[in-house]
Amino acid sequence: MFNSELDVARELNKKGFTRGTGAVVGVVLEKHLSQVCENHKIKVTKQKPTINDFNQLLKDNDVIEMPTWRFIQHLADLRNLCDHNKEREPRKEEIEELINGVEKVTKTIF
Repeated sequence: MFNSELDVARELNKKGFTRGTGAVVGVVLEKHLSQVCENHKIKVTKQKPTINDFNQLLKDNDVIEMPTWRFIQHLADLRNLCDHNKEREPRKEEIEELINGVEKVTKTIF
């Protein structure tokens, strides 16, 4: 049994499922950013918003500052490496960075 989706992601990454891990962690980040927008009563007009859409809305509405925006952008780039067929496979270390980064975001941005 796992306590959270991030615990599941850590186990997947240990087993070498980097792409699947990135997808799971991306969902966690997207859901969290959506909730933060809701908490701040930020209207999301896009039909199917992405991590980048939520990130931009949070910056534009002064919920997060530029360094945090860049950090989340980097996490989104790592997630995209997992979800889209790129020139290379994501590395285990990159996925650990993604997991740890998403954990930080979920604990520090409300």
